[in-house]
Amino acid sequence: MTSTTILDDLKKKKIHALLKEGQRVDGRALDEPRQLIIDTGVIPKAEGSARVRLGDTEVVCGVKVQPDKPFPDLGDRGIFICTAEILPLADPTAEPGPPGEEVIELARVVDRGIRESGMVDLKQLVLEKDKSVVGIFIDNSVTDYDGNLFDACSYASVASVLSCKIPKYNYADGVVTKVEGEFTAPPITTIPVSVTMGKIGNNIIVDPNADEWACMDARITITTNAAGNICAIQKGGTDGFTPEELVQCGKISIATGAKIRDILKKAGN
Repeated sequence: MTSTTILDDLKKKKIHALLKEGQRVDGRALDEPRQLIIDTGVIPKAEGSARVRLGDTEVVCGVKVQPDKPFPDLGDRGIFICTAEILPLADPTAEPGPPGEEVIELARVVDRGIRESGMVDLKQLVLEKDKSVVGIFIDNSVTDYDGNLFDACSYASVASVLSCKIPKYNYADGVVTKVEGEFTAPPITTIPVSVTMGKIGNNIIVDPNADEWACMDARITITTNAAGNICAIQKGGTDGFTPEELVQCGKISIATGAKIRDILKKAGN
């Protein structure tokens, strides 16, 4: 669904013509993301939550924290899982039912970017090694679609975790008990920021809206950490990127990521 918007030839020609002049249909510069608005604490019963509006794309995210059994080969680490869904009200092409390939990819890209950055120190979420750990489960629901769900869901997930409160648990004799009224902040080590860029012809654009998304020949999502290091990359589309274009995308992701990180910091406080 993230690329199913169908454009008529006239609109496509207009987008291509504007890009040749260094312009975009919504007036932005080629390397300019849309306005990002983040509200946290929007789901009272969740341990953390956020609503993100990236232009006209909107995502609501909630965090559920609960004790769980660790994965068999990761008994010394807590659990961190991101999921995503596109509600039917988000776009006329969205349908209820099991997620399609694009929605599965969306969840995996968001999950991988945050996980590979080491945003949460999962080793601090262990109650008893190999027996019981704390799990952080993040659910993204797209409520309005206008392109670039990768970044919108990633920002919503990060903001939700930053605003999250981890309940205190005790483990004794194989039993986990929750300490009522006691919470701790999540063990945050960095703030990851994903930046998605689209390639249309020979032009690289940041944060494509839905019309631009439907015109893309290729896309790339690059996630950086607070030190400006690249920690995850996901490429999609039928075309490729030259080495020079990849370098350009890397530099854009670092510069743009630094600005967005400041917005995430303020939202998480």
